[in-house]
Amino acid sequence: MNDGLEYTGSCLCGEVKIIATAAPEWVGHCHCPSCQKAAGAAFLTYAGYSVGTLHIAGESLTTFVSSPGVKRSFCNKCGSTIAFEGEAWPNEIHIAVVLMDDAAKFQPERHVYTRTQQPWLKLADGLPRLHAFSENAD
Repeated sequence: MNDGLEYTGSCLCGEVKIIATAAPEWVGHCHCPSCQKAAGAAFLTYAGYSVGTLHIAGESLTTFVSSPGVKRSFCNKCGSTIAFEGEAWPNEIHIAVVLMDDAAKFQPERHVYTRTQQPWLKLADGLPRLHAFSENAD
């Protein structure tokens, strides 16, 4: 996806704007319970960006500490999940892919935290499945 373009996006109401000046480091589906609750869905698809390549702004942008060392951003006007930042990834911001205007360009590479995947979700996309974030696929 390294085509040199600027990637833009926004929350549902348009109050929070996102600008990425580079391709993401990775794209993946997270099945952890916190992401499930933040998204209100079986998983949340994120793109991982280096801190200096992503700009998120808007008066309604709100940050919530969801667990020790983890911050989640959302729009306090429309409720859209925006981003995830964790101490385990000190120089990264993980942005919710579906907020991007050209979300179809962000091709997921893996599923992570599949040990907490909802049992009724059947995955048939052939992507690697990791029980945690950075281990070997199962």
